[in-house]
Amino acid sequence: MTAALAAPVLGSLGGTLAGCSSAPPLAASGSPASPDPLTGDTPPPAPREFRAAWVATVANIDWPSRRGLSDAAQIAEIHAILDNARALRLNAIVLQVRTSADALYRSTLEPWSEYLSGVQGQGPGYDPLALWIEQAHARGLELHAWLNPYRAKQSGGKSATAATHVSRTRPEWVKKYGDQLWIDPGEPAAAEHTLAVCRDLLSRYDVDGLHIDDYFYPYPIQDAAKQDIDFPDDPSWARYLRGGGTLSRADWRRDNVDQLVRRMYELVRELKPAARVGISPFGLPRPDLRPAGITGFSQYDKLYADVELWMAKGWLDYLAPQLYWPRSQAPQAFEPLMRAWQGLNPLGRHVWPGLFTSRAGNEAEGWPIDEIPAQVELTRTAPATAGHLHFSMVALLKNRRGIADTLRGGAYVQAALPPETPWLPSRGCGPVALERLADGRLRLSVRDGAPARVFSLWKRDSRVADSRWHFELVAPDGHLGRIDPGWQLRATAVNATNREGPSVTFFS
Repeated sequence: MTAALAAPVLGSLGGTLAGCSSAPPLAASGSPASPDPLTGDTPPPAPREFRAAWVATVANIDWPSRRGLSDAAQIAEIHAILDNARALRLNAIVLQVRTSADALYRSTLEPWSEYLSGVQGQGPGYDPLALWIEQAHARGLELHAWLNPYRAKQSGGKSATAATHVSRTRPEWVKKYGDQLWIDPGEPAAAEHTLAVCRDLLSRYDVDGLHIDDYFYPYPIQDAAKQDIDFPDDPSWARYLRGGGTLSRADWRRDNVDQLVRRMYELVRELKPAARVGISPFGLPRPDLRPAGITGFSQYDKLYADVELWMAKGWLDYLAPQLYWPRSQAPQAFEPLMRAWQGLNPLGRHVWPGLFTSRAGNEAEGWPIDEIPAQVELTRTAPATAGHLHFSMVALLKNRRGIADTLRGGAYVQAALPPETPWLPSRGCGPVALERLADGRLRLSVRDGAPARVFSLWKRDSRVADSRWHFELVAPDGHLGRIDPGWQLRATAVNATNREGPSVTFFS
């Protein structure tokens, strides 16, 4: 039996019902960008920042920590990663679920990944992705599913390929390139297969996003004379020419990738309108669009990835360029590259840089312990990006060289909501209610509208003069624990695209 602690109606207990306006991102200080924001009768808007970590499963980089762990050990590691993410005040996990035309979830389209049992095609007794989603959502964390669309076998792959792997069922799609196997992007049927995998994921799993990285055509390898070896796609290229194709080979390759990106975006919009599409390309823009002094590899010419076109067309919801260089490395300096990508964004999509957090504290390679926190602060300076992603979770989980402690006590001293994605449709949440449970604990709930993905909560001790507001995110079960009488609370329910419902003020 529960009883409402305070009726959330206009004027009750000094409360209000009002829609929350869009909040600014965090300022470089780590506080919301507002003068004296944390005192007074009304708190500032919720701080906004996408804080994610990639969880790489390929080569057991992050999870599971090694092949062949028992189900119980794998599950314990899932809980440990998510508990650490929550404690660090991250708000999203980007989990690799398809490393090499395989699956880290139950699939009839592709075999189980070898990075689980050690044997491709041999799965665990539970569905890893289903558990990751369930447990991430229970903690108020988003879960984005990360796929490699073209790689068929990674360099460190040790298992024999399963009978259901594309290299055996459709060998004409798959090319050997160096020590890897690669699905030819010029094979139309292979593109259909990858889209079928996306459709399967979106239809069966409650993912918050679909994410691809920088592996399009493979990074070039070289021969003994240090010349690039061309990707072996002669059959698909010849078929294109026989069909009347007129593009140059380089433009044809780019178009193959363009069409997959476009169709993947359209598929997500069709099947799961509120889910975000994220792309994490190599960090350097096209050579003719770079800032002065920036030099290096061209993904446009070598990977056939026209990222700037995808931004212009709006075929993604967030871009996470891999800015894996320190601030002082002038030819690939972090801030000029971040600003360049911001300037290549005519439709105002999210730009959330990828940070090479696994290097943090490696002084010998130019990565002092303050490099990652400093890069986070740069993402907050005007014009702010309102987010970033860490590669990878293992560095934060193990607190390598104290990086997790440094972030928790500094840049992440305050929780943050991910930014809204206003161009995506979603059903809004209604007002929240506050209840006192039989055991004395408090719980938030939603009266109507969409279910809450998470609750946004400001609280302060109103018995103390000039007391400060404290912000936190509350898991979707709404449990606040026990709060002493006299605290002022201001809460909202947050929907799937991180839009807040009406704010309601209560007193405990």
